[in-house]
Amino acid sequence: MLRLTWVQPEDLLGHELHQARLDGREPSRIEARWRAAGGLEPPERAGASPNRASRYLRLLAEDLLDELADLPSKLAEDEPTDLAKIKALCPDWPPQVSAPAPTPLTLEASWLGRAIGCLLGKPVEKLPLDGIRALAKATGNWPLTTYFTARGVPGDLLAQYPWNRRSATTSLAENIDGMPEDDDLNYPLLNLLLLGRHGRAFTTTDVAQLWLDELPPGRTFTAERIAFRNLLTGIEPPHTARHRNPFREWIGALIRADVHGWTNPGDPGAAAEQAHRDARLTHTANGVYAAMFTAATLAAAATGTHDIHACLHTGRTVVPPRSRLARAIDHALRSARRHQDFDDVVDELHATYSATHHWVHAVPNTALIVAALTHADGDFTGSVCRAVSGGWDTDSAGATAGSIAGLLAGTPGALPERWRAPLKNRLATTVADFDGTGFDTLAHLTHLEATRP
Repeated sequence: MLRLTWVQPEDLLGHELHQARLDGREPSRIEARWRAAGGLEPPERAGASPNRASRYLRLLAEDLLDELADLPSKLAEDEPTDLAKIKALCPDWPPQVSAPAPTPLTLEASWLGRAIGCLLGKPVEKLPLDGIRALAKATGNWPLTTYFTARGVPGDLLAQYPWNRRSATTSLAENIDGMPEDDDLNYPLLNLLLLGRHGRAFTTTDVAQLWLDELPPGRTFTAERIAFRNLLTGIEPPHTARHRNPFREWIGALIRADVHGWTNPGDPGAAAEQAHRDARLTHTANGVYAAMFTAATLAAAATGTHDIHACLHTGRTVVPPRSRLARAIDHALRSARRHQDFDDVVDELHATYSATHHWVHAVPNTALIVAALTHADGDFTGSVCRAVSGGWDTDSAGATAGSIAGLLAGTPGALPERWRAPLKNRLATTVADFDGTGFDTLAHLTHLEATRP
């Protein structure tokens, strides 16, 4: 029996009930109808429940998803998705500063950083925080300083906390052979294609068409898979982000933001606007802000003249100040500055967000990325290891922290050899003709877009 993940209405409904409470809607009456009919909570970590729902329950879930979408939100004025309204709420929107494009070597360091952070987090994706700590401690790799390994881990611990099924054969220290495929790298590749075909003036519809042409639907997840489904049923952007899409504030748009930052050095506002046009295909509100924040931070870092703290401050200026993401970023900054031990920072973040947010939600993951970069003072190894050690969406958080810290590091040689060597300057992907491409080549292609008039 095929159980396609992230699209079953009976699974989406539970996620939408959670999302409704986060974004200021009151779903109690709709939830009561769902429970009375036998509706269950969504799977905690998987994308589909194990058993097929009855036809009645599936149809009810579809109707209730539409009813939930019509509920008013008390946060609507503080958390718009429209770009003009976002900018109106941001009094310190960043000005353009003249800056040359980063060199191909600097961009290569950022590409490598993204891959390294992703690869470090892949085997422990979906594992609880206790499991990540236990597996690393069992091999003397805590605090994290290098890739995870299964060598020396007791069998009972491996049985209790099994590695990520998709990644264990390609992402542990003993079996890494180049960068394996991952959506955290696929989307930057797609955005290189996007800029090459349409330039910086691309539209959200251009993003949608590119996906239909170049992105295998089976390589999409959560909000991206829902938007892909919506496109195939004739729903047009930006409604693709809203229609029966409970994942519209999850991390998917954030992991697509790097190219927008890399190609707008010194212009964080333009980088944020590009990220917005990309993100609104799949996301709303805080899911969009997370992408804008990341792009603006990278655009500031791409100048080569700011430290991590100034870059993060710049990123914060494109986030509406009364939004949930703004509060999470500010909390992460305070926590990272207050605690000497990063485990204490992580424990504080988990105490704040884990009970209410899914492990893929953009709000806690962005907070973790900010805390990791701040606590490590932008150091590459410190940043990626802290981001992954914090749990939640480990490969995505590691990738974004690595991209930013790698850009600040400036050259591939500034990244320790133990991180770079296993990648063998080779990336696997199903995107167009990029399979097997080297990170040096990707850097030159990115430089071309950064310098294109």
